[in-house]
Amino acid sequence: MIKLYRDAQHPLNLVAYVPDSGWVAFPAIENGWALRTRARGLDPLYLREVPLNKGFGSGVPQTEFLKVA
Repeated sequence: MIKLYRDAQHPLNLVAYVPDSGWVAFPAIENGWALRTRARGLDPLYLREVPLNKGFGSGVPQTEFLKVA
């Protein structure tokens, strides 16, 4: 399951942990998920987990669509 975080050092970005892919960062704008890149140099002191639905406007895949039937 994807976990979504806010980074206090980069407030205009969201950070996500994606199993089997790792950490990605993307802009907190409409369809920002399409612009995601590998996240590097993250400081866990500044990361705060937020509900996954906070990223739906940015295009973060919804949990129910990640399941394979």
